Amino acid sequence: MGSRRERRRTALRRRRGRADSRGLRCCGWGQPVTRTKEKTPARNVPLIRGDRMEQVMLAPAEGLTGAEAEARRRRGEGNAAVQGGSRSYGEILRTNVFSFFNLILFVIGAALLALERYSDALISVGLGLINAVISAAQEIRAKRKLDRLQLLDRAGVMVIRDGQELEISPELVVRGDVLRVRPGDQIVVDGPLLDGGRLEADESLLTGESDPVVKHPGDDLRSGSLCVAGGGHQQARDVGAHSYAGRLTAEARRSTTDKTPLQRRIEFIVRLVMVLAALMSGAILAQAAIEGFSVLRVVQITAVLSGLVPYGLFFLIALAYTAGAVRIARHGALVQQVNAVESVSNVDVVCTDKTGTLTTGQLSLEEIVPIGEHEYAEVATALGSLAHNATTPNLTALALVAALPGDVWEVRDEVPFSSSLRWSGLVTDEGTWVLGAPDALAPRLRRPFPAAEVTARTGLGLRVLLLARAEEDMTGLRDADGHPELPMLAPVALVALADELRDEVVETVRRFADEGVSLKVLSGDDPRTVAAIARRAGIDADEPVPGAALDDLDDPALDAVVARTAVFGRVAPEHKERIVRSLRRQGHYVAMIGDGVNDARALKQAHIGVAMRSGSAVTKDVADIVLVEDSFAALPPAQLEGRKIINGIGISLYVFLARVVSQGLVILTVTMLGLGFPYSPTQVGLTMFTVGVPTVFLTFWAKPTRPDPFMLRNLVRFVVPASLVTATFGAAVYTALYEIVIAGFSSGRRTPHQIIEEFESYTGLTYGIDADFTTAAATILAQTGLSTFFCFASFGLILFLAPRSRFFAAWTTPTKDTRPALLVLGLCIVFSAVLFIPVLWQYFGLTGPSRPVFLVVVPALLFWYGTLTVVLRYRVFDRLLGIEAH
Repeated sequence: MGSRRERRRTALRRRRGRADSRGLRCCGWGQPVTRTKEKTPARNVPLIRGDRMEQVMLAPAEGLTGAEAEARRRRGEGNAAVQGGSRSYGEILRTNVFSFFNLILFVIGAALLALERYSDALISVGLGLINAVISAAQEIRAKRKLDRLQLLDRAGVMVIRDGQELEISPELVVRGDVLRVRPGDQIVVDGPLLDGGRLEADESLLTGESDPVVKHPGDDLRSGSLCVAGGGHQQARDVGAHSYAGRLTAEARRSTTDKTPLQRRIEFIVRLVMVLAALMSGAILAQAAIEGFSVLRVVQITAVLSGLVPYGLFFLIALAYTAGAVRIARHGALVQQVNAVESVSNVDVVCTDKTGTLTTGQLSLEEIVPIGEHEYAEVATALGSLAHNATTPNLTALALVAALPGDVWEVRDEVPFSSSLRWSGLVTDEGTWVLGAPDALAPRLRRPFPAAEVTARTGLGLRVLLLARAEEDMTGLRDADGHPELPMLAPVALVALADELRDEVVETVRRFADEGVSLKVLSGDDPRTVAAIARRAGIDADEPVPGAALDDLDDPALDAVVARTAVFGRVAPEHKERIVRSLRRQGHYVAMIGDGVNDARALKQAHIGVAMRSGSAVTKDVADIVLVEDSFAALPPAQLEGRKIINGIGISLYVFLARVVSQGLVILTVTMLGLGFPYSPTQVGLTMFTVGVPTVFLTFWAKPTRPDPFMLRNLVRFVVPASLVTATFGAAVYTALYEIVIAGFSSGRRTPHQIIEEFESYTGLTYGIDADFTTAAATILAQTGLSTFFCFASFGLILFLAPRSRFFAAWTTPTKDTRPALLVLGLCIVFSAVLFIPVLWQYFGLTGPSRPVFLVVVPALLFWYGTLTVVLRYRVFDRLLGIEAH
């Protein structure tokens, strides 16, 4: 649970002391502990029998018998912890590992293994399998966290069984049980308060409202709240999954991970390429059947065509997300859902709570206004002394202690602050002093206080208290029965306290505004107070709206209210969830920041949920990002990091798709010309080298500009012309080298043994004398030339997308960053080494250094660059199709 709540509970339990532990004897975990029997008068209270509520005579101290409780437990009426809520491990593995595309890859890989083509099998299956394992591992990790979620503590509770008090585990409570509730106890079931006169419940964990709520007999106590004062007996009406806490827990456990815009776009692209690859496969395999290709050749062709699907993009994105998460962590934001790295960059609306997010949860002294003839120094000393001598300090006393010095008083009596009294006081040798809400003290004042001053300061979001003094020294603060009672008082001063804003809030709000991100404050506190604090933080808050005003609104009316309102007060968890839903319906990308369980539902409904480190365990577990320093100032830097990742992946996506589409067009062209198949599975693996490696670097170097709303359209505008030009020159390179070899072998100037030796030196393989040397040698030399051309052309595309000078600035304006150009130079050197190192060119199914390849590829690259420059600079493709640039 949150640190504030734990501190409050610890203080309450210390106050209660050790008296409650007398008479206990340990009987083991979950077993009853016999306590002294306590009799109380019988009274009319609701008793649950089956599904009906009946008015019967019940002595709360007697409650159920052990036999009745056991019978109800067997009927399923026990307070069992909520289970399940997310997908099973089998479902996770089935959907991630055994997807449709992965099954195709696995079949191809098994066929290649059966044919002893181990390298081809590794390239064909490895990438898809790695991506599936990463996705499954991430979802399993999220499932384990969600399955551990429990809103309620497992500490023992006191129930009345067989007329005696027993301490049992919360899971052993049954419907109809009578529980004793004491200060510091967490309410574990829903049901009415039976007796005790008055009880104060802290429901901030559920509602976000910071002030305790007074409960009287007959009022409902909700599971998940905390008893902070008073006590009594409660009847268990709703237990287990039917209780308020159970429903919240079940909702929090529900898996609601959204795909980010980039993930959806890439998924669409992958599906589109899969359809095109399937059509190509049908045509080419039909031709293979007519021409009588071998089984090995059919399997290799299928593996190559499946490799055209840019499935590796998911893997590359996962790597980029991981790198981004590491960088974001340096700014104080711990990423728990990897796609949140990108998701945070799309946020245009941030919904946030007040306490713990905009404010520290502490108070600060803003102003002291003496009343009448009292001097400021006199009032300040009295206030400081009153706070310093309080034995049960609250937030107000702590703020006064921090701001004012105080004298040591001889305290004769003290009435601590409570939400029902709304005042506190001390009886000392220096007189009787009271500090409380002005309207609570007003009936006992001899003279009126300046109400206009109070109203003016309250309108500014300040908490205004009245300091008063009893007219007679040593006047007590209790009646004859010992209950708190105010004497006649004289007003001394008004005390204005302000919620303490976090140091970085104003600057963070300004940065959000500069980036076009709007903020909405959703709080359980008074709307006027919340609006005033929002204004102090720099949020444009006009007229706040209370949560009750949203109850009767349908979706269109709610959307209109949400669109024009920045501050909502007195909102319940259901209101927060509806507001987030409304923003999503209006097309906004929403982040929700919260720290309590009351925020959990809204966090899960938002595109991205953000929790405070000091918040409740439930909230942190359902959040996508946890702010480790409790400061939402970490979000703007995280947003910039996310934008860098999107832009970096965007550049890689241009290169990746241009390469894949070009390969597909070349395969279709060359195969239809009857010149053999232009790729082997291992050669397709070069795509990871030409695109995968640049992705990592380009992601680190990208600029944090806003995401491109026309990304798909611009992809088409670049990829189509680049692919057509590249495929045209690639097919020409393949055809030229193929025909060169055929012409050379047809001249008859070499013996068959010379042909065998040259062919085996190219491939590193051993072939028999009956092999079709001419076709095999022509194919492998043409494949080497084609792969060489495509790799260098892919490197050149990076220069078009991130040009260092105007020489390559045909698609976009030049940048001052020299790193992409240096990256291209390094990649060219590395690939050149691949062509000269035997173990590498043999692994990728290429030939060694070859003069024909050099003489054909180099001129082709030069003509390719000139043609593509003209097509992109003069927007030839856009002009032909009438596409307008953005």
